[in-house]
Amino acid sequence: MPFHADLHVHSKFARATSRDLDLEHLALWAAKKGVAVIGTGDFTHPAWFAEIIEKLRPAEPGLFRLKPTFERACERLYAAFAQRPTRFMLQVETSTIYRQSDRTRKVHHLHYMPGVEAARRFIKRLARIGNLAADGRPTLGLGSRDLLDITLESDPDAFLIPAHIWTPWFSVLGSKSGFDSIAECYGELTRHIFAVETGLSSDPPMNWRLSQLDRFTLVSNSDAHSPRKIGREACVFDCAPDYFAMRDALRTGKGYAGTIEFFPEEGKYHLDGHRACGVCLEPRQTERHNGHCPKCGRPVTIGVLHRVEALADRPVGAKPRRRFPFRSFVPLVEVLGEIHGVGAASKRVEVLHDSLLNCLGPELFILGEAPIEQLRETGGEPLANAITAMRAGRVTRQAGYDGEFGRIRVLADGASRRNRIASRRA
Repeated sequence: MPFHADLHVHSKFARATSRDLDLEHLALWAAKKGVAVIGTGDFTHPAWFAEIIEKLRPAEPGLFRLKPTFERACERLYAAFAQRPTRFMLQVETSTIYRQSDRTRKVHHLHYMPGVEAARRFIKRLARIGNLAADGRPTLGLGSRDLLDITLESDPDAFLIPAHIWTPWFSVLGSKSGFDSIAECYGELTRHIFAVETGLSSDPPMNWRLSQLDRFTLVSNSDAHSPRKIGREACVFDCAPDYFAMRDALRTGKGYAGTIEFFPEEGKYHLDGHRACGVCLEPRQTERHNGHCPKCGRPVTIGVLHRVEALADRPVGAKPRRRFPFRSFVPLVEVLGEIHGVGAASKRVEVLHDSLLNCLGPELFILGEAPIEQLRETGGEPLANAITAMRAGRVTRQAGYDGEFGRIRVLADGASRRNRIASRRA
């Protein structure tokens, strides 16, 4: 039976993250979102690794679950948790900063370990290189190829996935400090990489334009810095829910069923721009301005779409032979906020969100699978209309740029105004 996995998250020990990113909240919110397997995030951090050892127990091969006391606490907060307690996979994101080919390179990587002892060996090697206690996502002064070598030496079943490969500042293909190919970054060890994470600001069709990516499985994850962001992007597996089956599905494609995506315009680096001046540019506009902000004259941040076009060797709409299905969703809290004319983080949206989950099931089921008539009966006509439009891709897109998230609207302007008026009268 297919299941969702979110294999890139963080803990409370990473910078700029929520203080409630503990294992219980990760497990609880994964269940609320409909994510069966979630990364632990940050396992190289000493305090977080100690918490992993304290609170998790072995489950299926290579996966873990909360110990009974902590699972019961989750069940009290969300009764449906008891039906399918969340599984964890040992995962950490690292940052490497180094010089190669006369340029400073800043690349982020995702590492996965099949067990605690493999993780210990990996931690021991990295502790010789950087301060692992300084950040849940440690910064290391070594090359990407060497980091991959350490990953593989830690355990034969360990693997590395390049993280959010298009992000301008910290990624393998990023415009600011990346490379023009995966092979340039990882050298002769590239053959050991079988998947790449595409990030919030791109979707599969954008990546399909590069033939160099054909051999890699495209994965999507949330990179969650708070529990409520879990599952905003995710992978879909149709294999046994264990570490080794999931790894093999990513490596071979057998048992891998695609991804759940943002609409890429919602990502905060989709287009070019200069946030300080409020300037957002399409790639051709950037070229007309020679890469500079038309207001202040400073260089703009080259976004993901522009970078994809620079490296693409196929036209828009190209489809490689090896590809996997995907669906683009808008987070349910954003849908509810638009319907009711309030912020996605408002108390009203929180109450409505919890009510829908308790009545209908987890969020990814509501967004992708729940019958429209059931949505209409439980959430009202506006919710049914919004989900119908989103599933069909009939959305209004305002693209993000230079660190500013975009916005996706699922209702026509007239419908949005009517809903705001009705909301104020209610």
